[in-house]
Amino acid sequence: MPRASSLADRLFWPIVAGGVASLWLGPGALAAAGLVVLGLVAHRLGRGGRFRRRVRAIAHRHRETLALRRRQESYVDPYGNEILDGWLRERTYFAERTVLPRLEAEGYGDLIESRWDEILSLVEAASLSVAAPDETEALPEDGLAYERYCAALLERAGWEARTTRAAGDQGADVVAERDGVRLVLQCKRYAKPVGNGAVQEVVAARSYWSADRAAVVSNAGFTPAARKLAAATDVLLLHHDALLELGARRGGRQR
Repeated sequence: MPRASSLADRLFWPIVAGGVASLWLGPGALAAAGLVVLGLVAHRLGRGGRFRRRVRAIAHRHRETLALRRRQESYVDPYGNEILDGWLRERTYFAERTVLPRLEAEGYGDLIESRWDEILSLVEAASLSVAAPDETEALPEDGLAYERYCAALLERAGWEARTTRAAGDQGADVVAERDGVRLVLQCKRYAKPVGNGAVQEVVAARSYWSADRAAVVSNAGFTPAARKLAAATDVLLLHHDALLELGARRGGRQR
């Protein structure tokens, strides 16, 4: 990456040119050069503010997705602590893949390293700027009730959904159909991120039920191992909030 010009670099030639011109053209040329110098100084000093506004605008454009991902990647452990590890990884991913390329393309690449914490702070603010959905009922505490809760969310989204029997479900807690597409779900009401065992189970369920799509649904996020396996097996990893907007489009590989 080429070295960004410093303020001194930008001012050097206008000052030199103004000084030389004043020898022939008098004080007017020196005054004009002074105005140019002042303009460059003002522009440079305002660069930090423009940088912040640009980051804020990029994050604001994605605020609803960021808010949803924050909810999906956070959970409360049995001791009442809010665990944000998954969300912090997601926040960094967004900053690196979405914010940084735009900043570099717009000439702010030299500010990224020194203002990295500021970038993350602005992304965090955007994720908190959208109010969480108003849940009219408490999240079910036991697994079977959570399965019924997920099936009900799918029904609201236009699916015909039913829970399976506890025995003989072959890894599917919920089977749903819509527009000729069959979906199988593994539903995990956990106090910690879901591992790749749930992904393995729903892959088997997809084959057993001859389903087009398969997903693991949880309130507590997913481990890196689960995400890697889901990406390799074309399994959706979802927070239960996402069920309300889940369409019947086939596919949907997760990163």
